[in-house]
Amino acid sequence: MSYGASAYARVSQTALSPREAEAAVLIKAATRLQAIQSDWSNQAPGLSEALNFNQKVWTIIAGAATAPESPLPAEIKNSIAELSTFVFKRMIDTLIEPTAEKLSALISINQNIAAGLRM
Repeated sequence: MSYGASAYARVSQTALSPREAEAAVLIKAATRLQAIQSDWSNQAPGLSEALNFNQKVWTIIAGAATAPESPLPAEIKNSIAELSTFVFKRMIDTLIEPTAEKLSALISINQNIAAGLRM
């Protein structure tokens, strides 16, 4: 097999579908938040950056899911919009009054949505 063909074969095996990519990014955000939560006394200074990353992830998810051209049913669009609102409010609340416990909901949501995307 030529070098080009073997390179293509390797990439095609590792390329992620859009759902898998969304799940991977949600897990990355959850992992960052979880690392801070697990070692709050040492990692708390990274909270703002981790929440900013999570906010970017959720802005993209909410925008894509609720866009008029999204093929999702209206009920799911509404549910994602409501969940996104909760996530954004929790992030703001966590920035205003930071505690490790407030990260649990964000971590859980990201992990559960990622698991659903991988089904």
